[in-house]
Order: sequence, then structure tokens, then C-alpha cells
Amino acid sequence: MNILITGGTGFIGSALVKSLIDLGHAVTVLSRSPDKVALICGPGVNTLGSLAQLTTEDSFQVIINLAGAPIVDARWSEARKQLIRASRIDLTEHLVACIARMDVKPELLISGSAIGYYGDQGDTVLTEQSTPYEDFSQQLCADWEAAAKQAEPFDVRVCLIRTGLVIGNGGGFLQRMLPTFRLGLGGRLGDGRQWMSWIHRQDWINIALTMMADATMRGAYNATAPNPVTNAEFTRILAQCLKRPALLPVPACALKIMLGEMSQLVLSSQRVVPERLLTQGFTFQYDDLAAALNEALSHQ
Repeated sequence: MNILITGGTGFIGSALVKSLIDLGHAVTVLSRSPDKVALICGPGVNTLGSLAQLTTEDSFQVIINLAGAPIVDARWSEARKQLIRASRIDLTEHLVACIARMDVKPELLISGSAIGYYGDQGDTVLTEQSTPYEDFSQQLCADWEAAAKQAEPFDVRVCLIRTGLVIGNGGGFLQRMLPTFRLGLGGRLGDGRQWMSWIHRQDWINIALTMMADATMRGAYNATAPNPVTNAEFTRILAQCLKRPALLPVPACALKIMLGEMSQLVLSSQRVVPERLLTQGFTFQYDDLAAALNEALSHQ
């Protein structure tokens, strides 16, 4: 297949690109730094510096839209929140406008979203049918999904991946946690009762490949392992995998002072299950947290 990927140099995207190349697909990555794509994604990747370079003659069977400014790299000032929204929603709208002009439309658009779509919901078990609780993250994801769905009138199958916390080697939230935990200075966040819905990066890639292969799949899917854990449990298991103690909890009030509104990312609770994937018969390679963490840590 001929595949276009936005966000292809990111933590998920770069691993996805390598998998697609290994499977024999032709992959083009949209990047503002085209010269860096081969260094990050490996050889054999085509590059596109801007969506403006696309012509009506360009044709891709699949477009995978993962672009977006990092959501945790800076405090959420109003300007930062606008940048986060624009990097996702404006780009997705521009991408759909490009699709509208293509002589041959893609068969499939896989577009990123996140379990932030559901908002902070405590112990409630959340499926794709659950009613969201409105906050910044929820509105961001809802608007991002709505922008992607604008491709449907062009007879494009749209799949939305509501991604949880992604575990893998070389990046993501785990990479930020490791230095503290390796020193034995880790601990739960707040009271530790908030649910963490996670997924191993290889399972995320397998979900995307399944969407490409199965033309019956459309709409939103929770990309999370079937076994979410509380933050306290996650902390215990990570410390156990590293053979380190984890005795220094971070109070919620301290997190709110340090992170401001962004603290909701680590204190809010989303107990998400991948109901639609399980109904579809999808098999997770990593449904056990310890196994997922140990695989990621084995590359360190």
C-alpha cells in the first residue's frame, strides 16, 4: 500500500513507520524537518515538507494522522492550549481539505485521539459508548475527532484511535518516569486511586494494521489494554520491575502547584476498556502490565 503518515517521527509514529516499511509498504512522512525523517524512521521513507505540496494527482490508499504538539512539554497557558489545539485540529482540517481535492481518495483515514476524550470519571468503567465529562482534554479530543470525520462524505472510511498511556522503549511517559524510579525516589501521584489505562506500543501498531486490513472497522476504538490499573498499582509494579523501592508519593497539591491545569493529566482517572476491539476479536500481545513494562525495559 501507499501510505501517508503525519506525526511519523513521534514516539508511536516512528515505530509504526518502521513496521510498515518492514511489511513492504511505501510510506511518506509529513515533517517540517524532512532531512531528519530518515535518521528517526530509518531508510526507505519518502518525505513531505508540507501538505501544500500535495497535488490532486497524489494518491494514498491509507492516511494515518498522528500529528500534534506535545501535550506535556509545557504548562497549559492559554497560548499553549491554543497551540495544542491548532496542531491537531487545524492540521486535520487541512488534511481533509487535501483529501477533498485528490482525484483518487484514500480508502482509509486513521486519525489520532486519546482517552482524554472521556474526561475525569473516577472508578466508572468507560467504553466507546460512555458519555464524556467535559474539560479541556475532552473538548480537544472531541473536536479533533469531529475534524477527522469530515472525510467521511468523500467515501473515506474513518477510524479514530483513542490512545491510552503508551508503554515502549525510548520515549513516552515511561521515559520521563524512569530516572526518578531508578533512583528509588518514585511513588504514587496524589492518593494513587486514579486509574491509568495503558497500552504497549506494539499493540497500538497491531491495532492500526488491523484497521488497514479489516474494511468493516470504522468509528472510535479505545486503544488500551484490557486491564487498566490504579496509579498506586502501576507504581508498585514499575518499582518491582526495576527492583527499586517506591516510597515517596507526590501530594496532589504539589502537583497542582508545579503543573497547574496540566496536573489533570496525572490526577484525573479514566478506567477505559477496549470493548469494540475485544468484540472484534482483537488479541492483545501485552495485556499484563508487568510483561509490557519488562519488554520496554529490556531495551534500556
